[in-house]
Amino acid sequence: FPTWRGRPSVPADQVATVVRQALEGRSDREACRASQTDIAWKAAAGLALTEEAFHPTVLTLWRNKLRASDAPQRIFDAVRVVITESGVIAGKHRRALDSTILDDAVARQDTVTMLVEQIRRVRRLIPALEGVWVREHNLDGGRPPCDWEDPTDRDRLISELVDDANELVWAAEDLDLTDVQADAIALLALVAGQDVEPGDGPGQWRIAQRTAEDRVISTVDPEARHAHKTRAAYRDGYKAHVAAEPDTGLVTGCDIGPGNVGDTDAAPDLLADEPAGTEVLGDSAYSSGEFRAHLEDRDMGAVIKPQPLRPAVPGGFTLDDFTVDRDAGTLTCPEAITVTISRSGAARFGAHCQGCPVRSRCTNARTGRVIVLHPHHDLLAAARRQAKTDAFAHTYRRHRPMIERTIAWLVRDNHRRLRFRGAETNRLAWSHRCAAINLKRLLALGLTHNSGWTITPGV
Repeated sequence: FPTWRGRPSVPADQVATVVRQALEGRSDREACRASQTDIAWKAAAGLALTEEAFHPTVLTLWRNKLRASDAPQRIFDAVRVVITESGVIAGKHRRALDSTILDDAVARQDTVTMLVEQIRRVRRLIPALEGVWVREHNLDGGRPPCDWEDPTDRDRLISELVDDANELVWAAEDLDLTDVQADAIALLALVAGQDVEPGDGPGQWRIAQRTAEDRVISTVDPEARHAHKTRAAYRDGYKAHVAAEPDTGLVTGCDIGPGNVGDTDAAPDLLADEPAGTEVLGDSAYSSGEFRAHLEDRDMGAVIKPQPLRPAVPGGFTLDDFTVDRDAGTLTCPEAITVTISRSGAARFGAHCQGCPVRSRCTNARTGRVIVLHPHHDLLAAARRQAKTDAFAHTYRRHRPMIERTIAWLVRDNHRRLRFRGAETNRLAWSHRCAAINLKRLLALGLTHNSGWTITPGV
């Protein structure tokens, strides 16, 4: 900031405040106050005792500049350089992968709230739409008047809100919109259709008895999603992905994505800088055939727990009870019946199942057993055989659980709750958190700097 604009310039090395802020979980105002009054914070930022701290908005400016730069995770990358130069993970060729759910910074909104708020936002952002007639109660904040115990009145309100939203979307089709305005219209169209279905009469709508795929849960943060870590439990927010060296607990890769995205979608980027020969450990969330093929193409080892096979009938035969002959292009069942595998990977036993003595253990289908092989069947079958070996059990049980320790460090002290809105902003904050935890861990391992970065145990 030039001084003639009323604000003195801030040395770039004081960006260390961002790392300390990520370590302790302080707000911008709290971080600047600590830089003013706490000698430890002054030392970290390179401030003299008599120097005043900068304004909290400087931290916001730095984050915005980092996010818009070619290397937004440069702080995390700089710490990775220290890790490499110190040699603390030299010769350690294992990387453990895992993910965890982070709670978003906004509240989940119901369908009515999203429609009302987005209608008001669109009319505020696009003055040309103020002349479009919408029902008066939709112009006020909050929930419109409705007898929520009366299904007919509820459906009436939903129909009116959806009709109003559609009127605004149609009226905006011929307008020259900015990117922000176009995004607002697109979001309005989305929330007007994701949770509703046609009602009993023409032009009527009602809440659908299902959850839309990739459902938006809030117009305040449209990128947040329902995040299922298990089938029974879900949270609202984002999914944080981590790769770490299991023995030291140091984070080697990090990312954040929507909560409903699979773990294997982010995994290749976490391992992008790892060399061939790296041994990758992960739970069954990383056991897809596509990810195993990716590791094989990069000459990486996989110590990944495979997904269990589910028999077609309880207690019956699984896919591993059948024999695949790739050279002949055939599949043989436990009763030694062989059929040809089609180009699509399907093997149909059909009439061969009639009168079969073990049919009750194989299928309940009237037309006989049909097996469709996965495109990466051979890799998945080899993984299931590998998982039965003592070597796999020893390596997996010893090293894979250590990633849970790293994640526990990252989310402690209320760091499971995100402070920002949007994937990019939270991705930057998560990388700063990982960088801060890495520095703390390096110091615990004995990080020193004389002529270079080294690890001196006991320091």
